[in-house]
Amino acid sequence: MLGGRGGAIDASVPVVVFVLVWLLVDALDGWSPVGTAAGAAIAAGVVVAVVRLARGSRPRAVLFGLLGVAVAAVVALYTGRAEDFFLVQILSNVASALAWAISIVVRWPLLGLIVGTALGQRTRWRRDPDLLRGHQRASWVWVGQYVVRLAVFVPLYRAEWVFALGAARVAFSPALVALCVVLSWPALRSALPPDHPGIRHPRVSSEPSGGRKVDGPPTDG
Repeated sequence: MLGGRGGAIDASVPVVVFVLVWLLVDALDGWSPVGTAAGAAIAAGVVVAVVRLARGSRPRAVLFGLLGVAVAAVVALYTGRAEDFFLVQILSNVASALAWAISIVVRWPLLGLIVGTALGQRTRWRRDPDLLRGHQRASWVWVGQYVVRLAVFVPLYRAEWVFALGAARVAFSPALVALCVVLSWPALRSALPPDHPGIRHPRVSSEPSGGRKVDGPPTDG
């Protein structure tokens, strides 16, 4: 979800550059710390984009990454407040929490869509009540991590602690995602009965009477 270790590092570079430049320039008279930091962040984003393209990353993903940096920088430039560089991220966390929660309520949990796509199942997992319930439970873990992010970022944002916002963005966010990956499996597995063949093999109803068919390798006998 982070684009691998390299993707997580690349996404952090413009943030680190913004905070460091802002700290360095803030004490200099006659300079605009927010403007200089915003320009440096955009420049860093361009460099990261070029490097990622050279490494064979998808142009679409690179473009979205660069666009995110540019929008954050423009918001900070418009308001003149360094902490507003993180406003887009805070709002995206709110939107993400709502999107994940709504997907659970409407029985299209986003984690199921991600895992199903990765495993080549498309949406067959939705016809397995156990897997559907498991993906719903595990998706709540991801809702929780967005809520935790907001519980950390919003107070820092309101206190205008730019350095703390940058440090939390670089160190806290990837660690939280990694923790969610670890916790998602037991949450999903808790919904599956002992005889379930696993997430790779959804039990799909094949008869109107309610008989089940397991998508998986044939069994002996």
